[in-house]
Amino acid sequence: MTKLKIGTRGSRLALHQARLVETELRSAFPSLETEITEIKTSGDINFEEDISRIGGKGIFVKEIEQSLLSGETDIAVHSMKDMPSALPSGLVIGSVLKREDPRDVFVSADGRTLEQLGGKGRVGTGSIRRKTQLLFRFPDLEVVPIRGNVDTRLRKILSEDLDGIVLAAAGLNRLGLSERITQHLAQNYMVPAPCQGIIAIECREDDRETRNFISAITHPDTEIVAVFERSFLETFGGDCQIPLGCCAEIHLGKISADSVFIDMGEKAIFRNTWKCDAGKASAEGSLMAKDLMKRAGL
Repeated sequence: MTKLKIGTRGSRLALHQARLVETELRSAFPSLETEITEIKTSGDINFEEDISRIGGKGIFVKEIEQSLLSGETDIAVHSMKDMPSALPSGLVIGSVLKREDPRDVFVSADGRTLEQLGGKGRVGTGSIRRKTQLLFRFPDLEVVPIRGNVDTRLRKILSEDLDGIVLAAAGLNRLGLSERITQHLAQNYMVPAPCQGIIAIECREDDRETRNFISAITHPDTEIVAVFERSFLETFGGDCQIPLGCCAEIHLGKISADSVFIDMGEKAIFRNTWKCDAGKASAEGSLMAKDLMKRAGL
């Protein structure tokens, strides 16, 4: 292989993540040439519509996956939380980088935390998972739907006259914007989306040469928690259209995880914690999902 072609979305964060992958690959294989190709996805084109109305998570990856299948690119770099639980036939997740901070954060207009808003005010988020967890804690909040890349959402604090927004710590940290964070939301306060903070590298299943390259930069512990959380997601049948969270961590060969599901019709929140051996990540992620579904009467 003379050059590895990398497909990615064109946002500042997506390009930064692709360059992180590029740096890791060049460090492992100094003679390897790489080339980044920007690909506009449906989610980038329909940037004002609600995600659940225009196809769910797949809107951020479909066109990039098509470029993989056609041979236009060799690997695709994604924010793993944007990936549906089922991949197109012929594609696999070949590698993951070390996970960034998976937590959600509050970025305030004036330095106040959510508690200091007094449970009131206008808070922006495009995530139903974040919205429902916010409203369960602060039922008098006005949650304003917003979409766009990180920079766009930060600008909307002013343009939409918001008291603040909730978004992922990982994106702000990677873009050098961590000073904008007013409040880190603990996992038992707001359970993150499955695989939030993880960069996934997708490739063709039959491309052994490329798979060998990217497997060399995989972060083993992140790979284990990704398997757990994606197994949870696949079993639950979750997408961004339902308020569902799951986040695992690994320590000394053991996984501990939190999950949440909110039934807004019944006005009920269902939580679960889980501990298991890391070697059983896939099976245990599925068991956690089934247990949470049982608790919720699904």
